[in-house]
Amino acid sequence: MMKPELLVPGFVKGLIFDCDGTLVDSMPLHMLAWEDAVTAQGCRWDYSYFYSKKGMPDKEIIELYNSQHESQLDFRRTTQRKNKYFHNRADQLKAVQPVVDIVLRYNNILPMAVASGSTKANVEFQLKTIGVLQYFDAVVTADDGIRPKPSPDIFIEAAKRLGVAPTECQVFEDADLGLEAARGAGMLATDVR
Repeated sequence: MMKPELLVPGFVKGLIFDCDGTLVDSMPLHMLAWEDAVTAQGCRWDYSYFYSKKGMPDKEIIELYNSQHESQLDFRRTTQRKNKYFHNRADQLKAVQPVVDIVLRYNNILPMAVASGSTKANVEFQLKTIGVLQYFDAVVTADDGIRPKPSPDIFIEAAKRLGVAPTECQVFEDADLGLEAARGAGMLATDVR
């Protein structure tokens, strides 16, 4: 059975993409990196917990984990180890081709942005790795000090940077929190899963 094609309706004037799991098939590598960083500090690995938090900034993920699991994960040590593991295995990152095809199709036709709960360094690293960073007019990340998904703020900021009204934007997402944020921003939310 064929998957439905991703479409951009005629009223759309700007495209906004999540990064992890949407443009880049990175979630399996992220999960391995999280597991390495968590278990290296002697804490219990909880795949379901970390997978359910995709789209959230690392700081919030760690704070919630410590609270829910009565742990003491150190933010700096955890993220440094996680990022080192992730970057050292960049060859495992692959484009999510149906979504990247939208980027290629609308290059120089519609303005495009990336809005991610990850850090700017990680987002740009991934986009460079799959060869698409140059197609985006704006990259909005956790480093911008904007409330994370499910708040609509990151998508509203991306639309602002594109100079497009939120109601004329289409968001491509793979996470429930991100889809909720896109709808909250008044944007057309497209689930790429």
